Amino acid sequence: MPKKLNLTGDADADRLLSEDPFALLSGMLLDQQISMEIAFAGPKKIADRMDGFDVVKIAESDLDEFVELCVQKPAIHRYGGSMARRVHALAQYIVEDYDGETERIWTEGNPDGKEVLKRLKALPGYGEQKAKIFLALLGKQLGVQPSGWREAAGAYGEEGSRRSIADVTSPETLAEVRAFKKATKAAAK
Repeated sequence: MPKKLNLTGDADADRLLSEDPFALLSGMLLDQQISMEIAFAGPKKIADRMDGFDVVKIAESDLDEFVELCVQKPAIHRYGGSMARRVHALAQYIVEDYDGETERIWTEGNPDGKEVLKRLKALPGYGEQKAKIFLALLGKQLGVQPSGWREAAGAYGEEGSRRSIADVTSPETLAEVRAFKKATKAAAK
């Protein structure tokens, strides 16, 4: 993952997300019912408390101890306990199914966009929307562009859109994404 992400406004948190595919996958998992930048800063909070961020270490950790680590203030999420369990389950899945190598989700067997989306949707805690947003994030910001990725990502893959974290590259684009989400919620009422 060679590109530098700018998702949280915190240089250290963004560096972790840029360098560690499991940290990025975990940040996406946490991205619900809290602000995007808080969600994506969650892996850095875990790393600080575990003396580094390691998918195998998380997967092999005692679940109760991991939950306790994640709910310490500031917690990784407003629902720290349940989200800690989800991160733990995700780590176990990555270790069991991908030998701890997260990037194999989008590299193993040279998959097309539909296959990567299918693999993402199979992850614990990932549904259709989350998987599409993550696929768009991979394509738009990290140069992971398997054939058909834009189509598989749906509207999130549209060039120039400001719909999700996949489009956040600066404080300005974060504000544009927030405005889009606010308008979408208002239109739904």
